[in-house]
Amino acid sequence: MRSLVEEFFDYNIGTVNSVSKNSIEVIIDINAPESLALNAGFPDVFPRINGYLLIPVNNYFLVGQIALMTAHDSPFPKRYGMRDFGLVDLPFPLRKLRLIPVGTLKALSNSNIEFQSGVTSLPTIGELVKLPSSKQLKAIIESEKNKFVEIGSSILFEDTAIFVDPDRLFGRHLAILGNTGSGKSCSVSGLIRWCLECAGRNINSESVKNSKEKVKINVPNARFIIIDPSGEYSKAFQDENANVKATVFSANSGDGVSELQVPLWFWNSNEWKIFAQATPGAQEPLLRNALREVKAKNSNVLPELMSEDAPVCFKGEELIEMMKYIIERDNVRKDHVNSMVFRIKTLLSDPRISNIIENSDKITLDKWLEQYLGDGEINVSNVFIIDLSFVPIEIVHVIIAVMARLIFEALRKYLKENKVTLPTTIVLEEAQTLINRYNFNSEKIDAEMSCRNIFEKIAREGRKFGVSLVVSSQRPSELSQTVLSQCNTFLLHRIANERDQDIIARLIPDSFRGVLDELPFMPSQVAILLGWATDLPVIVKINDLPYHHQPRSEDPQFWDVWTGKDTRSFAWNVIAKNW
Repeated sequence: MRSLVEEFFDYNIGTVNSVSKNSIEVIIDINAPESLALNAGFPDVFPRINGYLLIPVNNYFLVGQIALMTAHDSPFPKRYGMRDFGLVDLPFPLRKLRLIPVGTLKALSNSNIEFQSGVTSLPTIGELVKLPSSKQLKAIIESEKNKFVEIGSSILFEDTAIFVDPDRLFGRHLAILGNTGSGKSCSVSGLIRWCLECAGRNINSESVKNSKEKVKINVPNARFIIIDPSGEYSKAFQDENANVKATVFSANSGDGVSELQVPLWFWNSNEWKIFAQATPGAQEPLLRNALREVKAKNSNVLPELMSEDAPVCFKGEELIEMMKYIIERDNVRKDHVNSMVFRIKTLLSDPRISNIIENSDKITLDKWLEQYLGDGEINVSNVFIIDLSFVPIEIVHVIIAVMARLIFEALRKYLKENKVTLPTTIVLEEAQTLINRYNFNSEKIDAEMSCRNIFEKIAREGRKFGVSLVVSSQRPSELSQTVLSQCNTFLLHRIANERDQDIIARLIPDSFRGVLDELPFMPSQVAILLGWATDLPVIVKINDLPYHHQPRSEDPQFWDVWTGKDTRSFAWNVIAKNW
């Protein structure tokens, strides 16, 4: 039998040459593998960027990730075997590696190896450096045992599946970033679908185990609210699988799609101020007084006991009449406030807007919350898609701000009432349109700021109330830095813009920044997963998603249309009529 020392030296490839707090320099032995290594159980490229090496430190192995490979001329090369004394030694190329310390590997027993991220002590100069065995390599890549949702496979180590823990992935905020065409939207859809399908299989396997009779398929008690500005996700979750269903709310209702409803009496006074563009002088006080008094009138309470932010039902016509009444009663100068009254009246008369906000007699607050957060008794949907593609630009930011505030407040009150959280994930697709950086040149600065403020509040406080964000964007540099800095996990697809790369580099530890050098060159469907959901940054090829499960964000087929392979019909009269 071979001793552990003999086995260790079989995997030895070099020695530590220099050590700093952020990196370790290794000189590779002259007889170490030059292009292939067999440590993983199959021929693999060695050395390769982002591969792993081990260095013994105390009673464990320090795990280092290869960040740089170089070669230099050495005047005194190491020689093995016969040496011709008396001859001049010519310079000989020696290979060097730079390792980034990423974690430790400990043997808990003969069959149990545990990887832990983070390093407490570093090696000394002269320590041996070794290749990990296939068992050690598997422990490094898989790291945790409670990862059970498969999202893809490792690019560096073939046939190695990458799993994630949903509690870590969605328990804190997640950012999915990448240029157009890099596979970002499919990753969003895939992560949600694979987690729900895994949860559904787990629920139903337990049901079958505990019952001898045929049981009804159970739906995961999950809540994903996808805010979709471009209408990509409307069909992505509309399948017959009982474990994955969606309710789509759209301003352009039809084909079984529910009508988007955000009644105006749900709005607070600040949201009304933005909608009406009320100025601070005379218009804002008039608006607040009118809101208070019209709600007091409909509740049969005194105005001084009513809050203008209370969700009390009223109609837009009632608010306008109340403002006119207050103007006459309090002798308010009409030339100061008439413009605001006329603006509100004009907006409410627009059918595109009134269809969304004027359905005050069709829905109550509790029914609205059931629609968008699910029914605790009969949970038939777990993905709620808010299709904003036909919401007028004049109100889109106000609508999303109102909805996000209501959902957040409802989940806060749920925690207070039940002493436990109700886990809910809000997905922001094309997030740069909703939570962009502060832009003081914008014409819609108040509406944009209100929308941004509520999501910044959720980013800071949401975890305590069971609310997490998934931020999907192709331009990280245009996103709110408050929201982005609160994200703990990143799934990074191809990003070519240097400014966007710089923003991301500032959000992750220095020791992991070398991995970001891959970002401009990654093919579609390949991403870097790093942060809270994984102990080590890993380059993963995201699993394939069937076409009918993909968001509708594919590239246009110009050539097929030009050559007639894919025909297009023209019926502008129908479009113009509907328009």
